Amino acid sequence: MGVGGAEELTLGHLATRADVSKPVAYDHFGTRSGLLIELYRWIDVERVNAFRDAMATGERSPEECIQVLAAAYIHCAADKTDEFHAVGAALAGSEEKAAVFQELLDNSVQMFVSVLRPYSTLPAAELERRCIGLVGAGEALSAELARGRSNEAEAAGALASLIRGGLSALD
Repeated sequence: MGVGGAEELTLGHLATRADVSKPVAYDHFGTRSGLLIELYRWIDVERVNAFRDAMATGERSPEECIQVLAAAYIHCAADKTDEFHAVGAALAGSEEKAAVFQELLDNSVQMFVSVLRPYSTLPAAELERRCIGLVGAGEALSAELARGRSNEAEAAGALASLIRGGLSALD
């Protein structure tokens, strides 16, 4: 993001950096919020894809997979230093953020499904329903972490326990 962070990200600044006219930037994104929403989506998709790709390499036991998935999910929520949180903070209070947040939760559910599928004997629809609940639990644990009611290790441990228990049909 640079020195100034998301607050410096305007459509005019983007147009200058991309060497296009301001109308081109406005035609594409519409508003600064539109630009930030697209950036927010892009960062999330990049993070999810990188994690999914990393999990697809090498052999892991179901327990190792559960531990890594839980720790990564909680760590993303705890890490307030990256661009994702800077852009999210810049979008605070916008109606668009609420809508895109649900989209990002859906992406997380699909990440959980794809990471856990190789270890599960559950039918696909049931695995997805359980992953919806697990992502909800991850969000609740992340909120507890943000309020200082637990630390990152405790939250990750609790999420791992929930994943393990929620997917009792794991081999």
